[in-house]
Amino acid sequence: MDTNWQIWEQPQRLAVFGQHKESQLKLSLETRNSGDVIIVHCQGRIVYRDEAAALSRLVGEVLQHASKLVLDLSGVSSMDSAGIGELALLQTWAQEKNASLKCAGANTLVRTLLDLTNLDSVVEVHPSLDSALESFREERVCADC
Repeated sequence: MDTNWQIWEQPQRLAVFGQHKESQLKLSLETRNSGDVIIVHCQGRIVYRDEAAALSRLVGEVLQHASKLVLDLSGVSSMDSAGIGELALLQTWAQEKNASLKCAGANTLVRTLLDLTNLDSVVEVHPSLDSALESFREERVCADC
């Protein structure tokens, strides 16, 4: 298993009343690959504006080169409607590219949001990263049937 990690954090500069203020995203994103599957580990919150946009930018780049992607949500502490919307958008992008997008490891709060919004009927959600990776292996075996 190849476990090369890339950390993708991008500090943002904001102009507030003529002053420059340094602001850190409250979401860090790390990518690695496990065979032909790209894993994006999300740590922090997926919320309106910069955090949700950062996730979309990174996943958009990944989908240019990969057809199997797992969003590891085990480090996500909170998500709002913008985060839910971004996940729906990412699923649409994946379908347009004939790619497979799966989510894994969501905590109880995030899992409840996915259930309440029925996003879990559109995006495949697994209890753990290992479970999501195993589902790709099972798909490969079934394709050989």
